[in-house]
Amino acid sequence: MQAVADRSNGACTGGQHAGRAVGLYQRRRPAETVLYQLVQEHLETFLALSDDGTGEGLPGYVERDFRKYLDCGILARGFARARCKDCGEDFLIGFSCKARGACPSCNTRRMVQIAAHLVDQVIPPVPVRQWVLSLPKRLRGFLHRNPALAGRVLRIFLEEVERALRRRCPDAGDKARTGAVIFPHRFGSSLNAHYHFHACVIEGLYEAEGEGVRFHTVAQPGEAAILQVQERVRRRVLNAFVRWGLLEKDARDEMLGWEHGGGFSLDASVHIAADDRDGLERLLRYCARPPLAAGHLQWVDAHHEQLCYQLPKPLADGSTELILPALELLERLSAFIPPPRIHRHRYFGVLAPNAPLRPVVTALACEQAETDPDRAKPSSASNGADGATSEPSPSDAKPPSPAISLWAMLLARIYEIFPLVCPRCGGEMEIIAFITEAPTVRAILTYIGEPSEAPPISPCRGPPAWEMLDQTVDFDPIHPEPEYDFDQSMSW
Repeated sequence: MQAVADRSNGACTGGQHAGRAVGLYQRRRPAETVLYQLVQEHLETFLALSDDGTGEGLPGYVERDFRKYLDCGILARGFARARCKDCGEDFLIGFSCKARGACPSCNTRRMVQIAAHLVDQVIPPVPVRQWVLSLPKRLRGFLHRNPALAGRVLRIFLEEVERALRRRCPDAGDKARTGAVIFPHRFGSSLNAHYHFHACVIEGLYEAEGEGVRFHTVAQPGEAAILQVQERVRRRVLNAFVRWGLLEKDARDEMLGWEHGGGFSLDASVHIAADDRDGLERLLRYCARPPLAAGHLQWVDAHHEQLCYQLPKPLADGSTELILPALELLERLSAFIPPPRIHRHRYFGVLAPNAPLRPVVTALACEQAETDPDRAKPSSASNGADGATSEPSPSDAKPPSPAISLWAMLLARIYEIFPLVCPRCGGEMEIIAFITEAPTVRAILTYIGEPSEAPPISPCRGPPAWEMLDQTVDFDPIHPEPEYDFDQSMSW
């Protein structure tokens, strides 16, 4: 079953929990979706237009992400075979591409996997508050291009949030720490480039106490406390940009004089109670969501040149949809694909990988402490006299999470259906083979009546043939050239 999670992916139509009417699993058909048709028909043209000949065009990882998406779920590229042990019914499952930005199926699977892992094994059963930080447009471009710079800004933000928690908890010591899981977003809800941070912060502080750990609860922050954190983050970030040579002092002073936060916005209105684990998982899925909902896309014209995207919430002018040319939508999607080896979520405080208290405060540690209280001790107690850290025993090894290990369990978790159920007799199905050799793949697909070749990629389109137009026609433009010049200089 682990191999299934590593090499296959699918989608389903929906269903109900066990004990109620169960829906049937149906293999997804990506070639029939609007997003797949967009990439299939316009990718080569987009790549040609992005190549400026200087080597500074579209990054190579963006092209690889799009091309991998074109193979995701396509049976002609290989598949797994599931078979019922009772009646012999079987079906095929296409392999996933594991792309990090373009593929909606892989993004959805990753979203569910991250949320399940954080709820089951990481975030303890304590109150959690979401802090969302947005920065001025003038600074967002630096964060898009420089992940290290974005990490420095994130550090400032989290330090101020933790300082605010200490102010509301005078009983906690100076070494008390909170914990957080942070999701940097490169996109906004209207498919715009908007770098901001979603931080799920533990509403309290942990402190080592003897051989155990103590959790200090804090009161709910008021509007004044949130505005104070926002102002401190604003001043520290602007001063840091000056110190890093990315902003002039005059520009910093001007931005500090702006009203209404000066482009900085901090929201902390979403609060999850300690016992609301389902609500926490929904919040984490929202934070780990992909930039685009593929089901909101549809073609506007029959020539597949323009698309309509239904917005999840109306814009400031009341618009509920975007009409975009195909190449513009590809350009926007390419900006949302994260660079390789950049984490999609990060840990802070007691949840950080090397934090001394992490082994005793995580959700997995809390669950183990209920069955074996002697194991709930800080990791610092395991250090020997020579300073070396003792090796964990085999019995202390962390058990694998079912939500991460099983592809079928991930589908059941989000779609409320277990896919490895026989549609004929209701028996249990199992993966019996992975078919990857091209001749075997073609033979099987031809026998069952499925396409044995992958959908072809449309070639690059040439520029309009203006020389073929009738030059004798008197062409009157709809919008004639104005008799005055526009001031197109950018004003911050």
